[in-house]
Amino acid sequence: MKIIKIFVSIVASLIAIVLLIAAFAPSEYALKKDIIINQNKSAVFDYIKLLKNQNNYSPWAERDPDMKKTYQGTDGTVGFISAWQSDNKTVGKGEQEILTIVGGERIDTELRFYEPFEATDSAYMTTESISENETKVVWGFLGKMPYPMNLMLLMMDMDKEIGGDLAKGLTNLKSILESTSE
Repeated sequence: MKIIKIFVSIVASLIAIVLLIAAFAPSEYALKKDIIINQNKSAVFDYIKLLKNQNNYSPWAERDPDMKKTYQGTDGTVGFISAWQSDNKTVGKGEQEILTIVGGERIDTELRFYEPFEATDSAYMTTESISENETKVVWGFLGKMPYPMNLMLLMMDMDKEIGGDLAKGLTNLKSILESTSE
């Protein structure tokens, strides 16, 4: 009986330590990637503000070309929703809604994931003129993990998990936009 009490005490202590660490661990993460595209800022922004165009450069769309897609509203305007559903677990089910657009500069969206996990995160894309025919595009992602799941942020490299996809998407975007300027 004494051994069981010691074992229970040790397990309870370990759980308490883990929960205490989670209380002080970060609950938010942010990452961004950028690329220079040899195209004028107006053309770049006009392309990226349309969520349907993400189907052409998003690495997540590449993973399941047969995913079901639905749309609500007018693309490129606040309130437009692009939804997806896939049997591929790395794509899952969710939707993206345009929250704000700063003409020629920035588009902010909310990502709502339903499967394989539930989460609500934010994404954005910005454009900045480098020269008349060069535009810097930044694709960023802001996420949250609730307590005590935020403990996973100490063990996960979010840049490795998501950053590579953002960089690949930007490379795809660059290829598309630069091929249209030739």
